[in-house]
Amino acid sequence: MRISPSTRIQGVLLVILATIFWSASSLLIGLIYQEINIPAVNLAFWRDLSTLSALFLGILIFRPRLFSVKRRDLPWLLAMGAISIGLFHVLWNITVVMLGASIATVMQSNAPIFVTIVACLVLKEGLTSKKILAVFLSVIGTILCSGIISSAGQPVTFSGIAIGVIGACAYGSYTLFGKKLIGSYSPWTIMLYIFAFAALVLLPFQIGKPSPWPVEPKALAYFTGLILIPTIGGFGIFTIALHRLQASVASISATAEIIFASISAYIILGERLDFWQILGAIFVIGGVILISLPNNKNRRG
Repeated sequence: MRISPSTRIQGVLLVILATIFWSASSLLIGLIYQEINIPAVNLAFWRDLSTLSALFLGILIFRPRLFSVKRRDLPWLLAMGAISIGLFHVLWNITVVMLGASIATVMQSNAPIFVTIVACLVLKEGLTSKKILAVFLSVIGTILCSGIISSAGQPVTFSGIAIGVIGACAYGSYTLFGKKLIGSYSPWTIMLYIFAFAALVLLPFQIGKPSPWPVEPKALAYFTGLILIPTIGGFGIFTIALHRLQASVASISATAEIIFASISAYIILGERLDFWQILGAIFVIGGVILISLPNNKNRRG
């Protein structure tokens, strides 16, 4: 399906808006861990279950017809929920704890490479030189902007890197599964089912584990923000954007998250943006602009 230049630009802008919401994720997770001691798999479960509860109530009240899905699509929804949400949230929590938010974001930046290659092989999307250059700019920019070059940070372990790379692949699979389903259902239907399956897959890991509730009001506020801002807000907007973009373009555009994560860290945590981070932000913005431009073959002349 041919995507018009205006539709492509709208999709990229929606992805950038989603990254603004997503950029709060590592910050809020870090603040939660400052308040309570909770294993990564437990935090992921309660995050997914709480998101499911909010989506269920919202759809029940406003659009009950969105509950309906076709039986043949349930395996896709199960895979998306188990891998793209459940597994990713667990691995993301672990990576943030093991490597810190900056290097965790660097690991996550491998997602566009995974998505672009798989989209080329499976979805038959063209692997153009512009996409390759955009991936290169986005990944290099993410690495520079994260501060990995300019600061020693936490010790980087092989296991931490491996978990981060696997998490990036799980994160990237959201785009690929989403492209399979987005033409048939509302984004809210897709989110309802994938968060239901994510919570169901993580449920067995809660057996024998103490409940974190009740928690202090500050931790509850951070957790509520985690549900509403990066989870429902970020994933909801990104799923809507998939209507307007190729999978590889959506994933590459999502690397703009590092810019907003750096800005929020600067404002809230007082982290300084140095020369390398500013240069990295320019690289990422360049990659996003490059991938949003129409192909020459779509122009008349």
